[in-house]
Parts: sequence; structure tokens; C-alpha cells
Amino acid sequence: MNPGDINQQIFDHTLKFAQAVREFGKVIPMTVSNVEDLKQLVRASGAVGARYIAATESPNRNDYLVNIKGCSQETKTTQYWLNLIDTQGELMLEQRRDQLIRASHELAAIFSKILQTSRT
Repeated sequence: MNPGDINQQIFDHTLKFAQAVREFGKVIPMTVSNVEDLKQLVRASGAVGARYIAATESPNRNDYLVNIKGCSQETKTTQYWLNLIDTQGELMLEQRRDQLIRASHELAAIFSKILQTSRT
């Protein structure tokens, strides 16, 4: 598989993740805290893909690594905001949130692996 295919797969994965977060945001209870947390959640989830685009367009290796590290940080930030969302005990919402948290862990693992292989 060539690097262009891998880059496209990761980009697609980050895009689908951000879209899934936005869909989740449409169905959560709109409490005052959820509204505020959702704003942060949407920003962080979108920033994962935006930072990946910046990484793939980086003019040098150092900028590339800085942006990949930023991708990893944004996935962790997304996990934080997901954990703060109040599902009010609704099982379906808790399951959807858990799926998103698992997806963010998968993305974090991808970026961690990229960092490990890029530093050697």
C-alpha cells in the first residue's frame, strides 16, 4: 500500500469520526453543561482531521511530527469532552458515547504508531 492510500484512509477515518461526533451531538440532552461541552467536543473532534491535513502538508519532518502529536492530543481532548457529556443514564446514548470513545482510542493508537515509526 502506498503512502497516499494510507493518508487517504486516515483522513477518511478522521472525517467519519468527526461526523459521528456531530451526529451524537444532535441526540444528547441539551442541558446547559452539555451545550457548552458539546461545543468543545465538536471543535476537538474536527481538529483531529484538521491537524492531520496540516501534517500531510507539512514542509518538513519536524512540522509533520508536531502536527501528528497534535492529532494525538486532540483525540485525547475529544475523549475528555465525551466523558463529560451527560447522557442522563440513557443506555443508547451511553453506548454511542462508548463507541465514540473507542473510536478515539483507535485514532490515538494510529497517531502513536505513526510517531513511533517516524522517530526511528
